Amino acid sequence: MKRIAIDMDEVMADLIPKHLQLYNENFGEALTVEDLHGRKLREVRPHAVEELRGYLSDPGFFRDLEVMEGAQDVIQELHEDHEIFITTAAMEFPTSFNAKYEWLKEHFSFLNDLNFVFCGDKGIINADYLIDDNARHFKRFEGTGLLFTSPHNIHVTGYERVDSWGDVREYFLK
Repeated sequence: MKRIAIDMDEVMADLIPKHLQLYNENFGEALTVEDLHGRKLREVRPHAVEELRGYLSDPGFFRDLEVMEGAQDVIQELHEDHEIFITTAAMEFPTSFNAKYEWLKEHFSFLNDLNFVFCGDKGIINADYLIDDNARHFKRFEGTGLLFTSPHNIHVTGYERVDSWGDVREYFLK
């Protein structure tokens, strides 16, 4: 049985709309996802890095994120024939543990919570595949990295890319 490790933020959980909404409300702007083409919000607005990190450090920030379209159905299908691990770099925002765990239990209750990995360096993960929006996690990962398309990584090359959960389904269940 092949092991698939799946990142949470911007792969399973749609973080960008909430992050943009908080920034726009606090700074009186109207940035959109299109404004992030090829960059993260902190790169678009470097003057607000502290505030942007503050939003992510809020213990409840990750609790009410929307589920990425198709994620639940495809992960449930994959779960039938693959060992699934959810791998989130939670050490970057340690206050997120409870919210992320509760979010996963609510939206992915069919997964065993013993397969939820809260880590920093994903190179420690022993899996055949890692689906992630951040290519830096592939550098020390020994399996196959699949780059999940997100506005910030649109210009990243050198990795096999999946644009949606439909693409993930096709990749594994063809």
